[in-house]
Amino acid sequence: MLFSKDITKPLLIRNESPEAKRARAKKTVARLRKRYPGATIALKFGNPMQLLAAVIMSAQCTDKKVNEVTAMLFRKYRTVDDFADADLGTFAREIRQTGFYRAKALAIITSARIIREKFNGKIPKTMAEMLKLRGVARKTANVVLGNAYGVVEGIAVDTHVRRLSQRLGFTTHDDPVKIEQDLMALFPRQLWFVLTYTLIDHGRAICTAKGRKCSLCPVRDICPASLI
Repeated sequence: MLFSKDITKPLLIRNESPEAKRARAKKTVARLRKRYPGATIALKFGNPMQLLAAVIMSAQCTDKKVNEVTAMLFRKYRTVDDFADADLGTFAREIRQTGFYRAKALAIITSARIIREKFNGKIPKTMAEMLKLRGVARKTANVVLGNAYGVVEGIAVDTHVRRLSQRLGFTTHDDPVKIEQDLMALFPRQLWFVLTYTLIDHGRAICTAKGRKCSLCPVRDICPASLI
């Protein structure tokens, strides 16, 4: 098999048939799930509204930093009403450490108000409804739906999932929506939810953005990035 040689770009295995790609993908995920059996969301929250707020805050910010911020924040803001009635300026200052805090504060408070006014104070349970909230795209919606309700309508594509999907040769796209479509076509639905967190754990531990540790990787023999 031949591979593209530029690790900065999405990798392509030339002449790999769809059947071979699915078989390799299945083997890859099986090995990674064995390595990370407890893969799950790292964000800490007490209810769906707090989860939504945490996921919005996690954009361009580490989960570790978000958890540091929410450790105190969620003592004050617990319910949809708490967030909906929050003072925008005060709330923005309280989440300043997560970066882009003004936009995030506006998205969280506005979403809470929409939830209160249009969804009877309950976090929506469908993708279509979630996408009506401010600052919510498919990644955020997938994370909230899956973790709050066990509803799986897609695959959450964050920076780790995007990077690993490209390095593993599962996609040649850079757009998260197109990457999600490729992954949904490649993996059975029952793996969609766990796939996100398995790839995230591997991306944090081994297949990092700046320093791959291919010698420690359980899929190095079937990963394009480790073979070029």
